[in-house]
Amino acid sequence: CVIRSLVGETPLHGAQNLLLHTGRSLGAAPSMGSWISHGLGTENENLPGYVLLNNDWIPNGGWQNFASGFLPATSEATLIRAEGNPVDNIVPADHPAVQQAKLEFLRRSAATDATTAAVESTIATFETAARMQTSVPDVCDVSDETGETRRLYGLDRADNYQRFYALQCLRARRLVEAGVRFVEVTCPLTHANNAPWDQHGGMRKYHAENALITDQPVAALITDLKRRGLLDETLVLWAGEMGRTPHSAGSDGRDHHVSGYTVCLAGGGVAGGMTFGETDERNPSNRSSLLILGRDDSWLLFEIGHHLHRAVVTFSSAPSVVTFFVAVSSRLA
Repeated sequence: CVIRSLVGETPLHGAQNLLLHTGRSLGAAPSMGSWISHGLGTENENLPGYVLLNNDWIPNGGWQNFASGFLPATSEATLIRAEGNPVDNIVPADHPAVQQAKLEFLRRSAATDATTAAVESTIATFETAARMQTSVPDVCDVSDETGETRRLYGLDRADNYQRFYALQCLRARRLVEAGVRFVEVTCPLTHANNAPWDQHGGMRKYHAENALITDQPVAALITDLKRRGLLDETLVLWAGEMGRTPHSAGSDGRDHHVSGYTVCLAGGGVAGGMTFGETDERNPSNRSSLLILGRDDSWLLFEIGHHLHRAVVTFSSAPSVVTFFVAVSSRLA
């Protein structure tokens, strides 16, 4: 499904990245992955519920794109790299018995601490980290995949960027298969400026290169999810934070554009083979229904007993999550 009528707020990378991930261009709100991880939990206690497949390149907007905001720290993203050690400190420095003794000490300390909730959240994070020491290397090791699957994603390609993205897309499938709720794959950092897709010049050349890097692995991910029976329950979103203007930027490139641009959806019950919305071929704006990029969490409404309820209490200085909303979400999942 291709949606061609998205709009944003401001043509700045940082603000638009935050809007895409959190629904707020100023940040400090939970990211999409954090909401889903917090509301639905993880199907595998040995893995985090929210994983970012990256290689240490954090896009404009910073870590707030993937942070938990006012939700517990346990719902924040965990970064897994394509090269080197997938996760920092994944090889345990202590014997398992020593690690367990340290965790037990933290639990006893939490029982006497006034900020127990924050301490318990930290302990839960450490416990997940301890379990990840065996589970993450296993799920990141693709050596047990068939040759056909590896070629499907493009792991046999000569180009380093293509192999990088192919590996991360294959790992995304393995993580979904292992029960991780939300996985984000970011494009490799290829060229200068705010690459990979920010072509204010050389657009034909660099867009063609970027398309070559991403096209095969994304198609393979969708194909692989479908043939394994996972696509119907997995929503694939292929998107950037903004589009490019329909007119030249005074060179062979295009400027930032937030008045009408495109994202693609697959799986998750979305009807395939259709397009929604359109932009004017000359005027840099929409000519159809607008879809606002992101969603401010204060707009999250749901109905119980013919009454509308908000998911977040926003009238206090520190927003808090309505707990029974999380319970309802869990039952509906």
